[in-house]
Amino acid sequence: MEDKIILGFTGLMACGKGTAAKYLKEKYGADTFRFSTMLRDVLDRLYLPQSRENFQIISPLLRETFGQDLMAKVIAKDVESADSKIIAIDGMRRPADIEYLKKISGFRMVAIEVDAKVRYERLKVRAENPGDAEKTWEQFQKEHEAETEIYIPELMKQADVVIDNNSSLEDLYKQLDKLVN
Repeated sequence: MEDKIILGFTGLMACGKGTAAKYLKEKYGADTFRFSTMLRDVLDRLYLPQSRENFQIISPLLRETFGQDLMAKVIAKDVESADSKIIAIDGMRRPADIEYLKKISGFRMVAIEVDAKVRYERLKVRAENPGDAEKTWEQFQKEHEAETEIYIPELMKQADVVIDNNSSLEDLYKQLDKLVN
């Protein structure tokens, strides 16, 4: 994995982690990996909906059963086999994720900060998960109390780089370009 730029994105719901990873893929040919992909795979295999609620149920169960760093180990294997020089990892949420991944040469943790109201509006517009478009402000706030979300603010404090994504896409892209270069 030498000479790779490995950017691990963390941040609260709808902060732009996926947008950042997609941009790096499109502009730089980055390989991208999401923590949620393995959860989506398991839910699909079980014929269960890919809802935020189901992610919040299955993630802690897998981690409690197979180790808190289980998902980080899966991502590390994916990164190891990636061909690209630039890797974007989307969705680090827990201390065990960071502890494991920061041992990889070239890894940098990137926190993406966005005001809550901006994130709420973006979540509703993108409607990535069932029910997102109809979500109330109260529901959005309640979801931040879930086990899958509570560690994120502390992780963000440990970031090597902080990106402010309260502005335009162009501004986000400029910050990402600067980071890669």
